[in-house]
Amino acid sequence: MTVPAAVTIPRSWEQADIDAMCTTVRVVAFDLDSTLARSKMRMTEGMGRRLAALTHLTTVAIVSGGRFAQFKEQVLDVLDGLDIATDRSRLHLMPTSGTRYFRWGGDDWECVYAHDLSARDRAAAVASLERHAKELGIWEEHPWGHRVEDRGSQITFSALGQQAPVEQKEAWDPSNRKKNALAAAVAADLPHLQVRSGGSTSVDISERGIDKAYAVRELASILQVEVNEIIFIGDRMDPDGNDYPAALAGTMPIRVANPDDTIAVADRIIAQLSPTVH
Repeated sequence: MTVPAAVTIPRSWEQADIDAMCTTVRVVAFDLDSTLARSKMRMTEGMGRRLAALTHLTTVAIVSGGRFAQFKEQVLDVLDGLDIATDRSRLHLMPTSGTRYFRWGGDDWECVYAHDLSARDRAAAVASLERHAKELGIWEEHPWGHRVEDRGSQITFSALGQQAPVEQKEAWDPSNRKKNALAAAVAADLPHLQVRSGGSTSVDISERGIDKAYAVRELASILQVEVNEIIFIGDRMDPDGNDYPAALAGTMPIRVANPDDTIAVADRIIAQLSPTVH
């Protein structure tokens, strides 16, 4: 598959032709943090209802830098608590930026694949992140929880700590300048690995070539659809963001700024895909 050198993505979801996208869509895929939910927080019941409704209209996927445990806490527990059913057979989960893939096996979520980094690469990634964060003056002395998390298939740096208040995270680097500088410095140390600016305070490191572009291509192959039949909704659609590879892969990208935008987009998609009542 030929990957374009760049793609043009509307600055706002309101400028995207969602109605036209819905005429060919076969999968609707979402980022998690700042898209389905605020950073590390449970998605709202309203978002859960829309996600559940979509599973009865089309195939749904979530592709995020978070661990599977975060998917459970932020998404699955909310869906389980609703008074409307989710068709789990049509929900596909791709944590740690698509380096792992889970699907419903009838009784539980089953891991289909995992691309774990070697112990040497994980150690090198942790050392590089700490060194460059200190050099750049973004190594916080009193973080909320761990700064660096080893997720097996991905190393994630969270500048303020994993448990930092969401308001602090959202205000820390609105221009993405700090995260992008750290990602560039670490990438120079580890050219054989994939290094990307992630969520509001994070930088993610994984096996090269295993990112959200890989995730959507794998998903398309597994589901026997074309990549250009996937709508991908995310907040980091800028060229340095971790949602951008999904756009480069050829999906129909929709840029949102927050979960409120995502609810508006989901409502539009649901309206377009719902059978006409006569």
